[in-house]
Amino acid sequence: MSITALGSSSAPAHASARHDLSLAPAPAPATVMTGATLLLNATYEPLCVVSSRRAIVLVLAAKAEAVDVTDAEVHAERLTLAVPIVVRLTRYVRVPYPVTVPLSRRAVFTRDGSTCVYCGGSATSIDHVVPRSRGGTHTWDNVVAACRRCNHTKADRSLAEMGWSLPHPPGAPSGAAWRLLGHRTVDPRWREWLGMPESVSA
Repeated sequence: MSITALGSSSAPAHASARHDLSLAPAPAPATVMTGATLLLNATYEPLCVVSSRRAIVLVLAAKAEAVDVTDAEVHAERLTLAVPIVVRLTRYVRVPYPVTVPLSRRAVFTRDGSTCVYCGGSATSIDHVVPRSRGGTHTWDNVVAACRRCNHTKADRSLAEMGWSLPHPPGAPSGAAWRLLGHRTVDPRWREWLGMPESVSA
């Protein structure tokens, strides 16, 4: 089984599940069925995010089990199922992870706890430690979260010129959970599985 297959929402897979499990033809509301569900490996390691519809199919096919559910429900001919927000595969899947985590504004904010690295205030922007006008790169080790005031005050000057210092050297985050943080909003109910503190707004 591949992660691509698990995340797929092809029509044949849905049709087979509906036929085998006698699902009623009436679909759940679109707002529910187009939602997102966190998919965990059998070891509880975050794998990816799939649609709520795909998660329900995996649960009904006994390929996954619900770990956390929403208040919404879908109704089949012989059962009622709470829409899962987190599901765990019943069989371990080996997935090759990318070497680096994609750099994005959301991911930088998450790494730095949405806190300005210069003053400790609330971060509203990102800053290049070595200004790009001075050859600084747009890479994990040169991008930090900053408040608008510090960003404006620093402008295109170096930390040495400002007399500032960083609490710790910036770098690329690691871990499977970070594969999910660069391109989507993180549901608060996923946080404990992603190892994210409640104070972090992704």
